[in-house]
Amino acid sequence: MPTDSPSPEAAVETRVFWLRFQREITAAFIVLILAMAGYAGYRFYTHRRNNAAAELLGKSKIQQEYQEVIERYSGTPAGASAYLLLAEKQSAEKKFTEANTTLQAFTDKYPDHDFVPTARLAMAANLEAMGKNEEALAIYQQVASKYGNTYNGPLALISQVPLLKAKGRNDEARRVCEEILTKYRMPGQQAETTARDDRLETVWAGEAMRQLRSLKPAEQPKTPPAAAAKPPSMLAAPTAAPIAPPPPAGAPTPKKP
Repeated sequence: MPTDSPSPEAAVETRVFWLRFQREITAAFIVLILAMAGYAGYRFYTHRRNNAAAELLGKSKIQQEYQEVIERYSGTPAGASAYLLLAEKQSAEKKFTEANTTLQAFTDKYPDHDFVPTARLAMAANLEAMGKNEEALAIYQQVASKYGNTYNGPLALISQVPLLKAKGRNDEARRVCEEILTKYRMPGQQAETTARDDRLETVWAGEAMRQLRSLKPAEQPKTPPAAAAKPPSMLAAPTAAPIAPPPPAGAPTPKKP
């Protein structure tokens, strides 16, 4: 069976095209090969660098060693973790200001890291330890608002309650507990015939209930004592008729009819 073969004109055109654009096609192939080689080399370098950073972090025990990981392997996962471990060491040694400086540097360098809300909560806890409760409360409120859909949201809420209670702001503390009960209770089996709330209590809801029980009930506005109501005139006791005085001595006694 005869097969179709390229015509001489097509072969000539292909050769002419190659001769005309040979240099450009060759350069494009070289660029593509170099890009692939560069990407592979970058992946290999990154992999080795990450492994070296993780190995050095695993051997670190003191603050200077964590600082070395941060400086030598900035931008690696181990470098990010070194910030948190260094801050933990500083907090354990009651260097709360230095720990917060480290945590702030971590959040500035890795703003999209998954542990940013955790770092913010740690900063608030350090501020509490330094007696700066207003600043700590502000951070808890920010985390609860911005990261409410993470596990840090209810933790930030429940952490506000002791601070509010210590300041006598019981109404605000009660509202925070009610918000936890509303947002962070797991749905359970709900019968159609009853209106009973069968949602399952999470650990946050249980803690909120415990805090609610410790709060004093809200004070009711005092009402003045009701004035003694006067009985209606129809129900009032009848007034006794005046008794006539006895007749004077010597006066004639009136005759009976």
